[in-house]
Amino acid sequence: MQMKRVIVIGLGIFGYNVVRELHENNVEVFAIDKKKEAVQAVRDFAARAIVADGTDKDLMDSIGIREDDMVIVSFGEDLAASTLITLHLRQMKVKDIIVKAPNEEHKLILEKVGATEVIIPEKEMADKIVKGIVSPNVPDYIPLSEDYMICEIATPKSFVGKTLGGLKVRSNYNIGVIAIRDTLTDRVEMVPSADFVFKDSDVIVVVGKEADIDKIR
Repeated sequence: MQMKRVIVIGLGIFGYNVVRELHENNVEVFAIDKKKEAVQAVRDFAARAIVADGTDKDLMDSIGIREDDMVIVSFGEDLAASTLITLHLRQMKVKDIIVKAPNEEHKLILEKVGATEVIIPEKEMADKIVKGIVSPNVPDYIPLSEDYMICEIATPKSFVGKTLGGLKVRSNYNIGVIAIRDTLTDRVEMVPSADFVFKDSDVIVVVGKEADIDKIR
């Protein structure tokens, strides 16, 4: 079985840091940008550092991107370039396409053309800072040991409309559900019962091994 690779297209501040963090976590990463100096800056962190225009479909084909690769597209406010690359990646049947966007309007467009996830780093960082100010004692995750942690995750789409008991979360996924928070009402259900029905507005607080939690994120 081939190891999952990550392809980062666009090596601005965000793309550069993604490549470096992936490298430090022993992930095979390809880094692509049309600026030679940007590519040179990540050579020490990337399995391959390629000078190429990410909007050129023929070039993307020649690089050998696989369907099971994860591709991260980071082009700042260049919506045209981000949209074109996303469309190309969809045509190449890439399953995981994460695209950086500057605002909600761009996010909606990128989702429409096939991005599997769109992130707005500035908004997410602002949310995290505000959360730290408003709720300083509630971190995103709490490490319990080398392997186990407590953390918040969005309700997986496969959980929506199903009961906690019916999903058999502990036996099927090796995680425990400690609490569930409805993001629309801010109502928190501590140690939910087996007949609790998951909604897409729920955030789940779970405990388990990081690898098991990652499987359902």
